[in-house]
Amino acid sequence: MKKYLLSIFCLVLMFGITTSSYADRRSYVWTYEYQTMPKGRWELEYYFTSIVPKFEKSNVNTLKPQIELEYGITSHWDVAMYQMYKINNKGSETDSKYDGFKIRTRYRFGEKKQFIVDPLIYLEYIRDPNFHKPNVIEGKLVLAKDIGDLNISYNQIFERNLENRGKIESEYAVGISYSVMPVLRLGVESKGSYSERETTIGPTMSWSGSLLRKKLFVSLGAAWGVNRRTDDFQARMITGMLF
Repeated sequence: MKKYLLSIFCLVLMFGITTSSYADRRSYVWTYEYQTMPKGRWELEYYFTSIVPKFEKSNVNTLKPQIELEYGITSHWDVAMYQMYKINNKGSETDSKYDGFKIRTRYRFGEKKQFIVDPLIYLEYIRDPNFHKPNVIEGKLVLAKDIGDLNISYNQIFERNLENRGKIESEYAVGISYSVMPVLRLGVESKGSYSERETTIGPTMSWSGSLLRKKLFVSLGAAWGVNRRTDDFQARMITGMLF
């Protein structure tokens, strides 16, 4: 995993130095910002997440690929569909399966710097592939602030199982990033659960440019658990292309 992330990092830097084109990027891999898709435009995104519950059992890990298609309904409102997959690795045994789908929508209020902080709301419906198992709805309040080249984004997350009177889980994600050059941002993210007392923290980076005359971004992030309730290590890569 370390060699894989290092190779991608070097590739991103190479492109960042040789291109001057920008793209609508994700500065973070877990934290959402104050942005929506441009009206009438499509974007295809690919997520790849690796989760290692315990380092002492390093032969056990879970991979979660996702494919997302986004569309901008207006300049402030967009929708997206995700297809999710899961790969469980335990030693020489591998179990792959379809893991369900998500439908989400985002709406941002006003324009950047119109308010003290820039607000956005996010609503997502998550469904198990078998349909007879519990389904989940997730809401996020996104509050962001740009100070020069510095961005601060905070997500207050609420998640509820819609069946069996599931309780509301309270979670968070927060990121701080800085534009070190027009095509490259570096930062740090933290995420966790207030309800379960889970906390992770780690670095993040984002590159934006162009490929085959299409706007493109690549974001990389890693997070380490800081308490016993949390998975020891998680890593995520997101790539997106605007059409």
